[in-house]
Amino acid sequence: MITGLHHVLLAAPPGSEPELRAFYAGILGLREVPKPPELAKRGGVWFRGPGLEVHLGIEEDFRPPRKAHPAFLVDDLDALVAQLPGAVPDDLFPGFRRVYVEDPVGNRIELLQAM
Repeated sequence: MITGLHHVLLAAPPGSEPELRAFYAGILGLREVPKPPELAKRGGVWFRGPGLEVHLGIEEDFRPPRKAHPAFLVDDLDALVAQLPGAVPDDLFPGFRRVYVEDPVGNRIELLQAM
């Protein structure tokens, strides 16, 4: 029986860790957490927030997915959108305001705020 979601894994190209840190920690406000030593050898970076983790793993022939995405609940969508040029609003999810953005490597991210 599933009791929760531990983490979401997204892929990223080699060498993109600085840009990922600026986005996931600097803009989205997640906290970087150290990877276990054996996994750190592979590159990538992990982040943690209230009740969630986002792991970004390095993929040599990385191509961002066109449709697949994590969706994050936020408490101030307007403040985030102000920092995210290119955010695309969408009013198709009843009870929520939402936008789609791309992280620095092109992963699609959905940000939602309950109305």
